[in-house]
Amino acid sequence: MGNGTAARGSAQVSAGDLLHLVRSGRATTRGALQRATGLSRATVGQRLDRLFRAGWLREGAGAPVESPLGGRPATRLEFDDAHAVVLAADLETRHARTALLTLTGDVLAEHTGPLRVDEGPERVLDELGVRFGALLREGGRAARSVCGIGLAVPGPVDTGTGRVVQPPIMPGWDGYDIRSRLGRAFAAHADGPTHAPGPTPGGEPAPVPVLVDNDANLMAYGEQRASYPDCSAFALVKVSTGIGAGVVVDGSVYRGVDGGAGDIGHIRVPWVPGSAAALCKCGAYGCLAAVASGRALAGRLTAAGVPAASGSDVAGLLAAGHPEAARLAREAGRQVGEVLATVVTLLNPGVLMIAGDLAGTPFLTGVRELLYQRALPRSTAHLEIVTSRLGDRAGLVGAAALVVEHLYAPERAEERLAALGL
Repeated sequence: MGNGTAARGSAQVSAGDLLHLVRSGRATTRGALQRATGLSRATVGQRLDRLFRAGWLREGAGAPVESPLGGRPATRLEFDDAHAVVLAADLETRHARTALLTLTGDVLAEHTGPLRVDEGPERVLDELGVRFGALLREGGRAARSVCGIGLAVPGPVDTGTGRVVQPPIMPGWDGYDIRSRLGRAFAAHADGPTHAPGPTPGGEPAPVPVLVDNDANLMAYGEQRASYPDCSAFALVKVSTGIGAGVVVDGSVYRGVDGGAGDIGHIRVPWVPGSAAALCKCGAYGCLAAVASGRALAGRLTAAGVPAASGSDVAGLLAAGHPEAARLAREAGRQVGEVLATVVTLLNPGVLMIAGDLAGTPFLTGVRELLYQRALPRSTAHLEIVTSRLGDRAGLVGAAALVVEHLYAPERAEERLAALGL
């Protein structure tokens, strides 16, 4: 905000703008808010009062005195993350993770269990509603304390509608109204009223908002915010049963024009031994996911007499030190590294994170071998290649952060305050 706020004029600075300044740490006292916005002391006080009455802000310990003449410490303003909670789910091909989180991303309760995405949206979303209800009971939170739900899915998403678009590994989900169905499932299985306080213009209770995005996007968002907040160009590659990438530029997920950015699993790659008959789930031959994903490796291991059905099975073999699994993972890493050489040259990221079931030493070694061999030194001079910091929670943390950033963005916050009658 900052310069943008000043350019708009103090009369247009809303309570939501003040909340954004406090949440971002750019202005955390009344005096700092006056200087950042040009508002009078009285106007700042009036707009802060709305945020206090909503329960979104609280007063913390005194901030250091900024004047050389000394004086009483200024009261620090803080975002109150105790006034609501977020539910999040991360769908994989064969299981799902669900969690109840605070508004600052701390996990209060979580669950991981089998759930096959190919069973279709009706069955899967209803089951997520059941698990959400159980998490609220475990965390001791009322259903109406949930301000939003975030969902990560293994397919491309039109974030404007929340619908997946031609997902290769999600049969029956194309164009499905996920938001409405998940909202109904939550309401059906929660104990007590689920709507957020404040009516809609039509007088009915407002449903809990549901936000949906691609799993790699949300993993990237969660990891960047948690561990690399100062990295202006961050890329994450998830290699599990499938392959996908998420990119965060200047703190925001880059999705492309219709949510298709990062779908590197369907880049065509050169032939490798053993991959000639590998048909991709998208219906084409030669896709990166058809030769280097966890599913591809599971198929090759099974053909070699080592039963494996998915990326998680391959991960188990790698953890046990299985030599053939390690060899294939390194070979897959080289295939992915060759594609990433182009990605790195195009994006010039500061951090490239490898995540997912295959993100161990053999795979990472293969990535490094080909990436540094094929990419220009200029593209990799300041590049960090790392593995996940948040692990299995990355998608959950990213999904929760997506909800919070949406609900407390200045314009949306102002709408919600008005709905509360504040």
